[in-house]
Amino acid sequence: MNTKLIMVEGLPGSGKSTISQLITDMLGEQGMNVQLFQEGHLEHPADYESVACYTEKELDQLLSTYEEYAELLKSRVIQNGNDCLIPYQKIKNELGLDELDKLWNELSQKDIYELPFEQNRRIITDKWDRFQREALISDSIFVFECCFIQNPLTAGTVKYNVQKQEVIDYVMQLGELMKPLHPLIIYIDQPDIRSVFEKAVRERPKTWSDGFIDYYTQQGLGKAKGYYGLGGTIQVLEERKNIELEIFDLLNISKAKIDNSEYNIKTCKEDITKILKSI
Repeated sequence: MNTKLIMVEGLPGSGKSTISQLITDMLGEQGMNVQLFQEGHLEHPADYESVACYTEKELDQLLSTYEEYAELLKSRVIQNGNDCLIPYQKIKNELGLDELDKLWNELSQKDIYELPFEQNRRIITDKWDRFQREALISDSIFVFECCFIQNPLTAGTVKYNVQKQEVIDYVMQLGELMKPLHPLIIYIDQPDIRSVFEKAVRERPKTWSDGFIDYYTQQGLGKAKGYYGLGGTIQVLEERKNIELEIFDLLNISKAKIDNSEYNIKTCKEDITKILKSI
């Protein structure tokens, strides 16, 4: 198998987590060294999760405001060129400083995925580039769940409603950067978007569905088109899927689709076996 990176993409509830884990297990059973990074992983090698971005001036102001925690914050800052990155969720998890809700809320407002689209793209692209160079000399195969297409679309279309071509160019740029790893992208297709999302809403906590619906309808594309509620969210998801499939067709890397409408693990395993044998 000639790949060091397998990326699993698809809409929420399509089965990305299950299938990315299945791929990891199957490769592991073959004696391969595999690293799986699912959505929300705080140590993701090519993406950022709950990381705030400050300029030097903004950081100085933050440290002066929270003087008693200045040394703690300074010790965790990651310098990335002119950007000062603070992994705020990781710090909170490690230290359990629940009394600092005001500080964490302030840090979350500077999250990399709250930055303007072009700034977000620059920072994320830079990390993908570093990942590619490090992965090239690693003995691992990496399996990523959803960050390759999903995150650029979420930032560009769902949040900011930038021109479609800007999002396409962003993902195509990442695809070019990853070519030395001979990447494989597997798209988990679900023809009936409404039933898939309604299933996710039933199975996940209400806080997840409420937050997701607000995110998809109160900004960006959803707000611009006047979409609202569950139905509006599904409309945004339908438009998102159309762009995802357009990008999928344009990508000049190894790729395959899996129809997971039946959520049949046995069938998925057979499909994955065929796909992995073909690369």
